[in-house]
Amino acid sequence: MRMPQPHASGLAARLWGALVGVELITATSTWLIAAVVGPRLFRSHFVLAGQPLPPSIAAHAEQAFRSANLLALVLGFFVAFVVSLTVIVVVTRRIGRSTAALSAAATRVASGRYDTWVDPPRLGSEFDTLAEALNRMAGQLQTVEATRRRLLADLAHEVRTPISVIDGYLEAIQDGVVAPDQANLELLRNQTARLARLSEDIGAISKAEEGQLDLHLEPVAPADIVAEAIAAASKSFTDHGVELSADVARGLPTVRVDRQRIAQVLANLLANAVRHSEQGGSVTVTARRGERHTLEIAVIDGGDGIAEEHLAHIFDRFYRVDSARDRGHGGTGIGLAISKAIVEAHGGLIAAHSSGEGHGAVFTVVLPS
Repeated sequence: MRMPQPHASGLAARLWGALVGVELITATSTWLIAAVVGPRLFRSHFVLAGQPLPPSIAAHAEQAFRSANLLALVLGFFVAFVVSLTVIVVVTRRIGRSTAALSAAATRVASGRYDTWVDPPRLGSEFDTLAEALNRMAGQLQTVEATRRRLLADLAHEVRTPISVIDGYLEAIQDGVVAPDQANLELLRNQTARLARLSEDIGAISKAEEGQLDLHLEPVAPADIVAEAIAAASKSFTDHGVELSADVARGLPTVRVDRQRIAQVLANLLANAVRHSEQGGSVTVTARRGERHTLEIAVIDGGDGIAEEHLAHIFDRFYRVDSARDRGHGGTGIGLAISKAIVEAHGGLIAAHSSGEGHGAVFTVVLPS
């Protein structure tokens, strides 16, 4: 029989050694017990029979018993050892292959190959759970890596665009091609403000996701939250020719929130709504009593809508349904991610719903009341 040759420090080698050791210890202890106890029991049976044999016959009978007993033990242990050795070889080979596959997969994941997949070894629930956890971890790391690459690419684009504009205008002003008049200075200020806003947004979402966002909670009436949000966004909606209205149910209980942070959430949602609404369109902010003592504030627009494949990613950093359109309207791609982090810091949740492109969208904020 061909013996497995596992690595000296591997699990299969240790299991092989342990099982062989058990076999040897079992054989040795059984032989010792049989050699010491067997003859005594044999002689005691003759004594109990009440008919003692002549010494020569008794000695011959005991010697025959020892020989037969030894032969039976040797044959029995030989057969048992061969059978158990076969089982050990099969088990250690299977365990060795499975653990080697898991180890190799973990090594590939550690080296950055997140598309690694390992099949369940079918050696028990523990090994299958380990393989499943490894596959799930690899998949999550692959998603994180894809997000990181997209984030860096989008961040580079966000930074590069205003810097290119600033550099180009400054060079033109220096060469005398463009006059440093009010309009050009205002354009440069807008570009620096865009960079500043991007920096602030990244800092805000990082703090929120790390649980370091300071919240100054106070009881606030839902009607006040909606009224303040509409007042702050009314000029932008007027400039875009989009109607903005409110629909707040009566008798709503107050909610303990950070007034400024929730205002930031609604400002982001309304800015997103106006960006994706055509001139002559409308946006409504509603407030209703939700299930299980919650308050639901919704921003409803009849604009571009969101395709189903984008809904699951709409709150991801720098994710854009239409990159060119959003960048053209000045969005940084972080507003919805910030809104989600702030709402979750309040113990609430935020969700987006749309029936598809061209059918508008509904963003709902659920807060404990």
